[in-house]
Amino acid sequence: DDSADEEPTSQSDHSEIQGTLKTLASKLDDLSTCNDLIAKHGAALQRSLSELETLRVPLEGGEKIKAVNERATLFRITSNAMINACRDFLDLAESHSRRWQRILQHEREQRAHLEETIEQLAKQHNSLERAWREAPTHAVNTPDTPTTDTGVGERSRKEEASDEDEDTEFFDAMEESPAFITVTATDPSQHRRSQSNLSGASGGQPSDCNQEDNCSVCSNDFSGKELQPHRKRRTQIPEKPNYSLNLWSIMKNCIGKELSKIPMPVNFNEPLSMLQRLTEDLEYYELLDKAARCENSLEQMCLVAAFSVSSYSTTVHRTAKPFNPLLGETYELDRLEEFGYRSICEQVSHHPPAAAHHVMSQRGWTLWQEITIASKFRGKYLSIMPLGAIHLHFHASGNHYVWRKVTSTVHNIIVGKLWIDQSGDIDIVNHTTKETCQLKFSPYSYFSREVPRKVTGVVMDSDGQAHYILSGTWDDKMESAKIVQSSRGSSSSEGKQKTVYQTLTPKLLWKKYPLPENAENMYHFSSLALTLNEEEEDVCLTDSRLRPDQRLMEAGRWDEANAEKQRLEEKQRATRRRRDAEASDAIDEGRDFECYRPLWFHQRTDEMTGETSFVYKGGYWEAKERRDWNMCPVIF
Repeated sequence: DDSADEEPTSQSDHSEIQGTLKTLASKLDDLSTCNDLIAKHGAALQRSLSELETLRVPLEGGEKIKAVNERATLFRITSNAMINACRDFLDLAESHSRRWQRILQHEREQRAHLEETIEQLAKQHNSLERAWREAPTHAVNTPDTPTTDTGVGERSRKEEASDEDEDTEFFDAMEESPAFITVTATDPSQHRRSQSNLSGASGGQPSDCNQEDNCSVCSNDFSGKELQPHRKRRTQIPEKPNYSLNLWSIMKNCIGKELSKIPMPVNFNEPLSMLQRLTEDLEYYELLDKAARCENSLEQMCLVAAFSVSSYSTTVHRTAKPFNPLLGETYELDRLEEFGYRSICEQVSHHPPAAAHHVMSQRGWTLWQEITIASKFRGKYLSIMPLGAIHLHFHASGNHYVWRKVTSTVHNIIVGKLWIDQSGDIDIVNHTTKETCQLKFSPYSYFSREVPRKVTGVVMDSDGQAHYILSGTWDDKMESAKIVQSSRGSSSSEGKQKTVYQTLTPKLLWKKYPLPENAENMYHFSSLALTLNEEEEDVCLTDSRLRPDQRLMEAGRWDEANAEKQRLEEKQRATRRRRDAEASDAIDEGRDFECYRPLWFHQRTDEMTGETSFVYKGGYWEAKERRDWNMCPVIF
């Protein structure tokens, strides 16, 4: 099994085989000697027994002697059969030894060829990385942007160190395994008494998935929308054109830089902005509607956890990059009459790029978040790290949940088919009851036997006692299983002691909607994503739907979209230079200068977490009712 410990030469393998055969032959000789002794002594025993039979002994003694004689004969026959079988085995081993040698030689050659191929690939990979690292050096040393060699060397060393750090972190994560084991109970009725102790029950009765409750955690009744839309939404957009692009000419100057600072053509984009992608988190809003009806906070936590996972379901095929919003750009999604909620996003900062989001639902919940996107391109992969907390408040119970997003990684940036993975941990905390849920997104590994895109989690009460096990995948479904008993298991191969949870049969929490027909030619958009850029009346003048480069790209006019994108970005840079100049003049003259402030959000400190973030200050929907957008800047 440990192929790396084998000797590489065929001579050693040949000697090992011959040595094995010699050992077998020696053992066979020992068996033959034993057989001869058995035959000799067995014959003497039989003679003695025959002599005893001729003596005048009582009838009963003669019968016993005869039985012993028969047993001795059977023993001699058996020993002869054994030695014959051993001889046959040795003959067979000798006849197959050459065949074994040929097979071993073939496997050895295949292994050597594979090692040689991997070594060549590693050399090519290293040379490509060196070329990437040298490319920014040449770009920096151009006459337009003079610099010193010291700065370049320091940056190169930082890039190399960062590469090593990220590689180490990635492979360490791949080797991690779940800290618990789940076993499904065969007869749920025998655990009724333990359920009442382990679960949050009301009136002494167990509140599990087999009984009717006000939450209906386990029901799968959200496969369709609860209300029919008042307006018919579009179900398709123009198909994505097939334009070729010299990827290397763009990527060679991007290594080690913030993705938001790289001028990218629309060929890498999809016709949606980051604000619209953020709004896509609401695709499975029904989970929150259902959670708002929950009286049991632990069951509510299960639905909140499923909602946090569902926001990644649309990313599995979405390898294109959304448009970076301009400073002050907004996006509204008004589904109040259809589904009971309204959503508003605003780009509150450009460097670093940060967006604030607020959703109010008439069905008993409010969600808000401020997300700052940090991203790095390292040649081998692109890492996207959303920074910031997501807050969810349920009006009836007052439960306030907080969690953060995991890291997204885009692989095969240069060569091969792009694919996305999600990895990391999500810790959901109910700050009202102090209950928690720990979700683990397992990174993809070539060597893992686990299901790809696996997500596991444990829902615990304020005392740290587990009540539900969550399992599934972030691209398909999530299930919850009620824990009826837990125990400490034996130590694993890593030396860690795992907890064994005995659960009821898992129940479905969330299931991904199938993609629309022909989605592969429409950027793999979901049904909701297809409607996000649909033109609507009376939206704010800064709404992403009115962004011209994005609209041109959706229509398939990519050359015009690229030109328009450059115009908008240059206009934004000119606005920022003018704002910086005004600030500098104000400082020189000793007067106050008001820096940029978002229109619809302001910074406040959260009472629960103590963090400062942008939260909705109101006024947007009132301005829309008045159709008064005079306060909005002209950014397009």
